[in-house]
Amino acid sequence: FPEMLSNPRLILLQGTRNVAMNQKVTLSCHSDSGSPPVKYTLFKHNQKLATLDRTDLTPGLFNLTINSASDLGEYKCKAENKITSGGKYSNSLNFILAEPISKPVLSSSTSQAKKGQNVTLYCLSENGSLPITYIFFKGRQSISRPVKMRKREAAEIILFINSSSDFGTYTCRAENSFHNNTKHSNSFNFTLAEERSHSQLPIISLGLTLLLVVIGFALAIPFSIIPSYKASE
Repeated sequence: FPEMLSNPRLILLQGTRNVAMNQKVTLSCHSDSGSPPVKYTLFKHNQKLATLDRTDLTPGLFNLTINSASDLGEYKCKAENKITSGGKYSNSLNFILAEPISKPVLSSSTSQAKKGQNVTLYCLSENGSLPITYIFFKGRQSISRPVKMRKREAAEIILFINSSSDFGTYTCRAENSFHNNTKHSNSFNFTLAEERSHSQLPIISLGLTLLLVVIGFALAIPFSIIPSYKASE
């Protein structure tokens, strides 16, 4: 006896849901059960795009090319046979436009640091589809786990400047879902902030004390001369 079709499944057979412009994708629409022949129709929103007829229960394959932002959005398919009134509709499938990221900028709130100081590095790509994953490096060695940012905000890492080796060259790397799209930042170096030596502090204090003594004597001399002068008169 003729059998009603099951709800078809719309899956991405070739390509990715994060697509670039001019990317080709293949969608498969398939009802697992029901009596053939089957007619499959692909829709974008409510617009009919293509129709395929199958004499058996093999999937209907639809080849698309994402040419513009208007090709994004919600796709569905419908399966029909002679006894399925109105047809059966599939799940929806959406494409997301993947844009290549721009070169990230590595910066800090300070370019000078002292030993024993905490400093913060920031890494940000101004352009590119989210999420963006950042990794920080010192030289060629990574110094952080991958940091995935789902908002257009800088990833950051706090460093403790403990020795002169911590004043090396830092960089960061950014990547997103765009195929083979990895960008490296500018390099950033901290310079050692000049610190006044503690051994100089006693010398400075002694100098200030002597200066105050000299000024005190200079101010006291006129007052000691005037009384003696009056006594001689």
